[in-house]
Amino acid sequence: MKGMSERQYAARIGMSRGAVQKAKAAGRLVLHADGSIDPDASDKRRAAMTDPSKRRRAPGPASGVKAVPEAAVAAVGDTLKEQGMAGPAPGGNTTFLQAKTAHEVLKAQERRLRLSKLKGELVDRDRATALIFRLAREERDAWVNWPARVAALMAAELGAETAVMQKVLETHVRAHLEELAQPTIVLG
Repeated sequence: MKGMSERQYAARIGMSRGAVQKAKAAGRLVLHADGSIDPDASDKRRAAMTDPSKRRRAPGPASGVKAVPEAAVAAVGDTLKEQGMAGPAPGGNTTFLQAKTAHEVLKAQERRLRLSKLKGELVDRDRATALIFRLAREERDAWVNWPARVAALMAAELGAETAVMQKVLETHVRAHLEELAQPTIVLG
């Protein structure tokens, strides 16, 4: 075989074998005597005979096809890795199948979250944060006011002065609240 087969030529120009067969039937390809395709001569003939508005453009900045941002490729990789699947190969060569799989996984996760929210299993983060802050503030205020409420009772039981008892209690309560304001994080 002197030239290329239909499959080889299709792979070379990035078209389907059916498109190559159509071009062959329309006479846009140059064939050798054995029926194989002369690639260089066929490229020139196709360029001369193909309507410019129907030409395929090579992917790139001038083709109108936008490049996939690195953030999107990274997101696909992260999603696949979270699910225990193989991520894209180094260099950002994400396959369509990987991108579609990541898309389907994300859709499923989104639906699961939406369903959990509808069931009342999830709460609004801002609302929960505001509620916790309000409860913590009320707890702190209760502790700050506690020495004034109990100092007289404790002083009477111990036979001490009320003002001294209140000052001692306030000092210890504030020290304790200060300790609570500096949480220690234990990892492990």
